[in-house]
Amino acid sequence: MFALRAASKADKNLLPFLGQLSRSHAAKAAKAAAAANGKIVAVIGAVVDVQFDDNLPPILNALEVDNRSPRLVLEVAQHLGENTVRTIAMDGTEGLVRGQKVLDTGYPIRIPVGAETLGRIINVIGK
Repeated sequence: MFALRAASKADKNLLPFLGQLSRSHAAKAAKAAAAANGKIVAVIGAVVDVQFDDNLPPILNALEVDNRSPRLVLEVAQHLGENTVRTIAMDGTEGLVRGQKVLDTGYPIRIPVGAETLGRIINVIGK
């Protein structure tokens, strides 16, 4: 009985700490993502070069072109140096211009999985 009460008391002290840790981690991730904005410097067919001020996104990260409809996702394929990455567009690049803003999502392209997707046709970006 004593062990159960001690464990319960430890859990009560641990939960607020974990909540604080989670909020701190989320704030750091949001700050890093906000810093990872770039701009288009070249478009050659489906290949788009994007330059960042700092914090190059890792290879295979998904980038999104800002203020574009329909949504255009770029996948980082190569680091070129001079804070520039080479990406592959997952859709058409018509209308892209140099200087257009690009946002780093902070993660690779994600595809939904589960019972809801069984038997469905899904494109490369999960739609």
